[in-house]
Amino acid sequence: MQIGYKLAAEGYGPLDMIHQAVRAEQAGFDFVEMSDHFHPWLETQGHSSFVWSVLGAIAARTSTLGLATGVTCPTVRYHPAIVAQAAATLALVSEGRFTLGVGAGERLNEHVVGQGFPGVRERHERLREALEIIRLLFQGGWQSYEGRHLRLEDARLFDLPDTPPPVAVAASGPESAALAAELGDGLFVTEPKSSIVEHYRSAGGGGPRYAEVPMAWAPDDATAVQAVLETSRWMVTGWKVMSELPNPVNFDAASAHVEEHHVRELFSVGPDPEVHVAAVRRYVEAGYDHIVLQNAGPDPDGFLDFFAGDLAGRLRALA
Repeated sequence: MQIGYKLAAEGYGPLDMIHQAVRAEQAGFDFVEMSDHFHPWLETQGHSSFVWSVLGAIAARTSTLGLATGVTCPTVRYHPAIVAQAAATLALVSEGRFTLGVGAGERLNEHVVGQGFPGVRERHERLREALEIIRLLFQGGWQSYEGRHLRLEDARLFDLPDTPPPVAVAASGPESAALAAELGDGLFVTEPKSSIVEHYRSAGGGGPRYAEVPMAWAPDDATAVQAVLETSRWMVTGWKVMSELPNPVNFDAASAHVEEHHVRELFSVGPDPEVHVAAVRRYVEAGYDHIVLQNAGPDPDGFLDFFAGDLAGRLRALA
C-alpha cells in the first residue's frame, strides 16, 4: 500500500503547496496528488493555481516523492494533446515519478473556455476519445485521430520518456471502471465502494487503485468540524451537484444547509489517530491500495507532524 497527501489547490497558494509537498516527503508520504481546477469550490478558499507549474516545481524540490494529478479533465478546457505533452514533460523532469489522473470533469472548471459543458453521456464519450488520443501520442511518432467529438492532426511528442507516465482513470460505476481497465493503467475513486474495484478487475484491470479519504485533523473535534464547514462543506453535496454547478457562489448556496452531523458522516475529524485509521480501513478493505489523505483541517503543518508521529505506522499496518 502507498499513502499519498492531497494538495488542495483551491485552499492554498502555489508556494504553500510546494512547501507542503516538501514536508510531505520528509514526513514519509509516498506521493502527493494535486487537484487541477480553474476555480475554487468556495470563495472562502480563495486559490486555484496552475497544477502543471506547481508539480514541476515540486519535482525540482523533491527526490523520491511521487506526483499525480487528481484529476485532470482532458476534454474541454484542455485538448488531450496538450495534456499528453504536459504529462510527458512532467514525467521527464520528475524522472518517472508522475502519474496522470484523468476524469470527466466538472462544469466549475470547464465552462470557462466558453464551449459549454456537455451532459454525462457526451462527457464519457469525450473522455474515451481523449484517452485514445493520449495513448496514441504516448506511442511516439506522428499521429492523427478523427473522433466524434475530438480530433488530432499530424501531432508528435518530441520529448517523450522511454516509459510513458501511467494513467489513472476516475470511476464511479461499472462503465467508467471498465474504461479505466481498457484504456488506463489504474483506477481513481472518491468513495469506498468495493463494487468499483470488482467492476475494474472483472474488466481486466490490474493496476493501482487510488482513493481519496476525507479527514480533518485539529487539536480538538470542534476545531476540525468548523474548518470543514468554512472551507470544505461542498464535499457533502455529492457528485451530481459537484459536477454540474458553474461557480463558487453556487456551491456556497448549495452547501449552506450543511451542519456538523453531515461533516461527521463524511469526514474523520479530530486528534485521535484511531478515528482516522478506521476511516482509511474502509477503503483498504474495499480493495484500494493507493490511499490519499485529504485533510480539510486548518493546520497543514500540524497534520503532517501528526501523520509522521502518530498516523503513518498505524496506516501502514493495514496493508
